[in-house]
Amino acid sequence: MSQTLIFEDNYKKLGFETFSENNLKTLKDTKYKSEIKVFYVPEGYELTVDFKHYKTENPALFFLTNQHLQVEKGIKESNLLYYNRDFYCIQIHDKEVACDGLLFHNVFEIPFVELDENENFIIKSLFQSIKDELEWKDSSAEEMIRTYVKQIIIRATRKWKKQNLDNDEIKIPGNELDVFRDFSRHLEIHFREKHNVADYADLLHIAPKTLTHKFKSLNLESPNQFIINRILLEAKRLLFYTDKPVKEIAYDLGYEDPAYFNRLFTNKIGSTPTNFKKNYTSGKKYNI
Repeated sequence: MSQTLIFEDNYKKLGFETFSENNLKTLKDTKYKSEIKVFYVPEGYELTVDFKHYKTENPALFFLTNQHLQVEKGIKESNLLYYNRDFYCIQIHDKEVACDGLLFHNVFEIPFVELDENENFIIKSLFQSIKDELEWKDSSAEEMIRTYVKQIIIRATRKWKKQNLDNDEIKIPGNELDVFRDFSRHLEIHFREKHNVADYADLLHIAPKTLTHKFKSLNLESPNQFIINRILLEAKRLLFYTDKPVKEIAYDLGYEDPAYFNRLFTNKIGSTPTNFKKNYTSGKKYNI
């Protein structure tokens, strides 16, 4: 059986659930749709986040907001921590933890960090401490839990940078990192109505050419491509997880001409929106 522990006070809410092989099928992400989620997953799990499939060869933490999560397989115990923005808002507290645009809402769509043996021990201890506080129900539990959540996020942010910002695919020097974080954060907020690089350059207070050059100099896809990728990800979510017609999805994503949206989707995905909805099977597979 899953074990559910919840803290609620006025508008603030944090929950903690434990899963294993016996009850994984009860993990429905619709139950936590509006919450921020930190999912501790041991090795040997198979799960899908949006349209990417992962197999964990080492323990990992997944950081989720609006993504769709489905767990297909797992034996050892996993823990799901979920909380609303009133309990701990990653945007308001960004100066403390600097995770928004990295752990959450990063343009590279890498929502996880792997944990080595030492880090795994520390993270498991922090999760256990949160669980203990929820069980004890002391008057100071809220602040204690928040400090543990912060520690998890800070440690994971450091790990994410180490694992993803200095490898063969992504090389972003520290002095450029804020531009990419800010671009990621603005994109997550505005992708439905702002479709042009100039819109984001304006929000970042730099010239469109400067923004494009920053991406090019680091051998990344263009900012325009990242904008399109985010729009198409949302389109796939709406096609697969809702019953909205293609025309309505186009309007939702800021396209007044559904035919243009249809052509864009077909050109980039290799399938019309209608066929994608009919024929979708599990996406690219990753071992982590």
